[in-house]
Amino acid sequence: MAKRTLFAPTCILAVIATIWALQAAASIFAPVVCALFLIALVWPLQRNLQRFLPKLIALAMVVCVVVLAFFAFASIASWGFGRIGRSVLADSARFQGLYSQLAGWLEGHGVVVAGAWAEHFNVGWFVRIAQGVTARLNTVISFWIVVVVYVLLGLLDAEAAARNARAALSVQAADALINGSSQTASKWRRYMLVRTLMSLATGSMVWALSAAFGLRFAAEWGVIAFTLNYIPFIGPFVATFLPTLYALAQFGSPQAAVSIFACLNIIQFVIGSYIEPRVAGYVLAMSPFVVLFSVFFWSFLWGVFGAFIGVPITIALVTYCSQSSSTLWIAQLLGSADRRNA
Repeated sequence: MAKRTLFAPTCILAVIATIWALQAAASIFAPVVCALFLIALVWPLQRNLQRFLPKLIALAMVVCVVVLAFFAFASIASWGFGRIGRSVLADSARFQGLYSQLAGWLEGHGVVVAGAWAEHFNVGWFVRIAQGVTARLNTVISFWIVVVVYVLLGLLDAEAAARNARAALSVQAADALINGSSQTASKWRRYMLVRTLMSLATGSMVWALSAAFGLRFAAEWGVIAFTLNYIPFIGPFVATFLPTLYALAQFGSPQAAVSIFACLNIIQFVIGSYIEPRVAGYVLAMSPFVVLFSVFFWSFLWGVFGAFIGVPITIALVTYCSQSSSTLWIAQLLGSADRRNA
């Protein structure tokens, strides 16, 4: 009886300790998780190259692909955000005046906090943000260097890991671990393929819509929508909110801004809520609440990277839990609709 009484508090304390450890040691765990995610994505390429190339040469080629993909993504993202950021800084006086008018309107309707914020919304505020972003670049570069090293070592030991698992664990446990890992990797690859295709579609439509409305930097807004669409919920919201504010400053017309905002939301809704779930299939057979919670929970622990990796981590959790009858209820609770594919 005493053991049953202590079971719940012990589990709660264990969960709290785990969350604290994940946040406190983010610099250790986050690169490892990112490396595992990348290894799952590129392992088929590594395996196919090894069929007709020496293992080390195939490994070098795969690592080069990973590095080039990262630099390509970072380059287009910095291009889009950089051009719009420079435009905002160059026309900061206009944005300051627009925001002051908006703050005054909100203050007249009882939202007095906007007035206090408006005092800090100036050129110096943007400069401080730019300085903060620049300071974080070194951290990001260090993060990716560690990730590349983990990917390199992980690809070297991928085949040995399965053999070691079978030697160290029982047959049932080894099968659950290996099958769960294989299915998780397959789901991650499909998730990223679907997310990339939907991001391309979203970016293209945002580009076309911005150009049709005559909004400046139409291509840049498309690139921003493409990059931010990799972060569920938060990314599409930011990609919709930013061009709406810019349209309000450019056209000086609330009607034009509302029209752009409505059209952007239609694009996000059609692609994110109708097309993507049907294309993704069982990979994202999770309730929207679970997906949203995953994004916010992991962003709280690991920042922007956590917002991106939160859904893949939940996919992995659902997949591993579905491998055992004792934990199948967790997979069902999180919304794994297709047990045969989970």
